[in-house]
Amino acid sequence: MSIAIISPGRDVSFWIKTFNEADPDIDIQVFPDIRDKDSVELVILWQHPKGILKEFPNLKLICSMGAGVDHILSDPEIPRSLPITRIVDPGLTIPMTNYVVMAVLNFHRQLYRYQSNQRKKIWDMSNPELKVNVGVMGVGALGSDVIEKLKILGFSVFGFGNSPKSNIDFPYFYGDELTQFLSKVNLIICMLPLTPKTENILNLDFFRKCNKGTYIINVARGNHLVEEDLLTAIDEGHVSGAFLDVYRKEPLPVDHPFWNVEEITLTPHIASVTNPGSAIPQIIENYKRLKSNTPLMNQINPILGY
Repeated sequence: MSIAIISPGRDVSFWIKTFNEADPDIDIQVFPDIRDKDSVELVILWQHPKGILKEFPNLKLICSMGAGVDHILSDPEIPRSLPITRIVDPGLTIPMTNYVVMAVLNFHRQLYRYQSNQRKKIWDMSNPELKVNVGVMGVGALGSDVIEKLKILGFSVFGFGNSPKSNIDFPYFYGDELTQFLSKVNLIICMLPLTPKTENILNLDFFRKCNKGTYIINVARGNHLVEEDLLTAIDEGHVSGAFLDVYRKEPLPVDHPFWNVEEITLTPHIASVTNPGSAIPQIIENYKRLKSNTPLMNQINPILGY
């Protein structure tokens, strides 16, 4: 039995080193130099070439290299019978929450405005704080932690998701209540899983339902956002700006218009990065469970997409 890592263009040397330190008896093969495809029963994927898994006749388990699995589910040639697991790591939660809090405070205290004023040598002490009502779209493990921390900082926070929730201590909207949710907030954080229902959700119709001047933070997936619609919404004043960490194409092309829009702050998909030291023990445990035919950890529902 062998494990294959398929992550084109990504340096996986530290993953290999960590695997070898954790269990030197596990045979690791790395794409594109897969020497024995028949022996591969578990693959670790990130942005794999679509359709490639057909080349592994004895494949029994797919593991994502991170918390997201949309990059796997977007491959229509993967059999639905193959189990898929993801990484669940508190080490992903803390940096994500810190990043989002930073972006919220940037808007609340208008750091982007003062940075612009500095370049123009403008001294302007007016309106040093903006009133912010935060809306978090996606209230799973990551979103719930963001809500908790923002509440501690004194922000009014509202949640939105796909299904009803119980035992929560914040106003929550779901399903067809999106318009009601948008009416309550002027800063929106997208933390939704990427599914057919949520793809392109941040579009012009969405933005035109927002309160004028709403600010957008996207730390989920690039395909949640219709990029040209964001530019239109900024021009129309429905959106005052955005703080973006994810994009439809990464790295962001050098000729992309986002680079030159003063109202948009860009970071290169660094809000929360998987730590192999935390991920690999989970994968090894599932490797052992696969061999012993016991229930897997962190298995996702392919129909729900998470």
